[in-house]
Order: sequence, then C-alpha cells, then structure tokens
Amino acid sequence: MFETLADLESSAAKLHGGDLNAMVQLMERCQHRLYRYLLRMVSQPSTAEDLFQQTWLRVMERIQKYDPARNFESWLFAVAHNLAIDHLRRRRHESLDEPGPGSETPSRRIRSSDPGSLEQLLSKERFRHILEAIADLPAPFREVITLRFEEEMRIEEIAGVLELPAGTVKTRLHRAMKALRELLEKRFGEGVKL
Repeated sequence: MFETLADLESSAAKLHGGDLNAMVQLMERCQHRLYRYLLRMVSQPSTAEDLFQQTWLRVMERIQKYDPARNFESWLFAVAHNLAIDHLRRRRHESLDEPGPGSETPSRRIRSSDPGSLEQLLSKERFRHILEAIADLPAPFREVITLRFEEEMRIEEIAGVLELPAGTVKTRLHRAMKALRELLEKRFGEGVKL
C-alpha cells in the first residue's frame, strides 16, 4: 500500500514509462476516492462503475500524453470529470445547471444494522440529510463539494481537475455551500449548521 504522494507520483511515472504493473498500484491507491467521486457526480452505482472503468481505460490510452511534472491525482480526476460531464450531457432530462428529478440517493440505499447510541444515530441522520441535499444540487455544485470535502482536494487541485481558474472554483464552492445551506434551511428551518 502507498504511504506518500511521492510513491503515487513514482508509480505514475513508471506507468508513463511503460511499466504496466504500476497500473495495479495506482488503481489500489485511487480506486475508492475515484469511485466515490463518480458516484456523487452521476448518483447511480452502475453508471459510476462504468465511468470508473472508462476512466482507467482512458488513462491507459492517454498515459503517454500525461505530463509527469503534473499531479497524477489531479490528472486522473480530470479524466474522470470529463467522462462524467460527457455522460451528464448525454442525459437529456438532467441539466448541468438545474437540479435533477428526485430519485433514491445512494445514502438511502445504505442501511446500518447497528445504529449504536442516540448520538451516533443523530449524527448518521444529519449526515444522511446532508448527502440527500447534496444529491439535489446542480452537478457543478455537487462536484466542487465532493472534491473539496470528501476528496479533501485543495482549491488549486480542484482547479486542475475542472480546468478552471482557482478564483472560479472558490466562487463555485461558495455558491455551492450557500445553495446547500438554503436547501437544508428550506427543509429543516433556519439555524441549520453545516
């Protein structure tokens, strides 16, 4: 298992140099974060799995175009971003700028068999409400929130993934948080804290 970012970059450089064994190491390191990101983008596990596989195929096809001086994870997420956006554009019923129709979210499908203490139960319930609200946001807002808070990417990394200026990413993140807060206040009343 990888311990440092340097190990990740080293494996990416090896893959760029033609070492196919490095692909396995890269997939092990990035698979959970990448899948989670794609799932947030498209809200369908089967579609996220397809896009996940397409992302790695695209990485293999374009690894020679990858610049080893660039952060590999940012490049990988940019590849996934482009595939997810292409998928969302092909879906006519969901605009990239407007919330899509309500559907069962991944958070509703995940059930815990042991709720634990009341505090844990309340925490899970709050988290579920936040996930549902995020799922109802427009795709560009879901994306920046996912990259920033779930994937813990810095603004500059997100800018690299989305191929946007850092200032635009900051603005989009600010607007996304404001929209999320308004959505939660609308559902649960004023005073909701994120």
